[in-house]
Amino acid sequence: MSDSRALLDRATRRLAATGVDSPRLDARLLWEHAVSAYPLLEGGAKSASLGRLAFPQGEGGAIALFENFIARRCLREPLAYITGHKEFWSLDFEVGPGVLIPRPETETIIDQAIALLPDRSAPLKVLDLGTGSGCLLVAFLKEFPNARGLGIDNSEKARRYAAANIARHGLGERAEIRAGNWHEGIDGTWDAILSNPPYIPTNELSGLAPEVGFEPVEALDGGLDGLASIRHVGDAMVRLLAGVGLTEIGAGQGEDAAAVMTGTGLVVTRTALDLAGIPRVVVTRPAG
Repeated sequence: MSDSRALLDRATRRLAATGVDSPRLDARLLWEHAVSAYPLLEGGAKSASLGRLAFPQGEGGAIALFENFIARRCLREPLAYITGHKEFWSLDFEVGPGVLIPRPETETIIDQAIALLPDRSAPLKVLDLGTGSGCLLVAFLKEFPNARGLGIDNSEKARRYAAANIARHGLGERAEIRAGNWHEGIDGTWDAILSNPPYIPTNELSGLAPEVGFEPVEALDGGLDGLASIRHVGDAMVRLLAGVGLTEIGAGQGEDAAAVMTGTGLVVTRTALDLAGIPRVVVTRPAG
């Protein structure tokens, strides 16, 4: 398309002026998304966020769509919400407003699952508490092809994304998404329980990056001490866990989160580090 470099240069300057960390990369990714998405919109496949907007035909339509994307990013809307996609564990996930965006540090849970459950062909039962986009459940089931899983979330929007991602990755026969508040109504025992619960202390939410403000607060707010949801996870694991429990925690929460888990009667075997060297996942097993 004509003058795409000039478009990218102008967009990069606008994004940099609003404090975006990687303005050139974001501009390029949004341009590529506009070029690929506009023919779909032109053909009638309107998205929920763009269906009411009118764009010119042809090249001008892609440029107008790109300008729309840049304006949204200048307001610090997350890139993943604008494109509707986020990579996790080298898999593509649909995301959007109302669901937590998958983050690289959460992959530590899958790393630990693989290390602690060496029989990849075992017919495991996995429970994902607060499944969100379903990224943990999908990644686990991809690595353990005979496993079956259940994802629980109390957010209807999150459940829709999780169900879409399960279908997207062809896991509909091995995974179920169910409404629920942590472990209420769940019975039986589970070989693995995974959770990335809200763990940010309430008084720290206002100091986070502007992009985080677009994400659902219920997926972030861990209460006054950041441990409220981790306590729920511990209560669930002590009742339901037969194998390995893997719970993501925030930076600096290692000792306190381990004490929460121990206090429920679980055994904490380690606190695993993420790739940045930050204690990120509390690993537990049943007592006895």
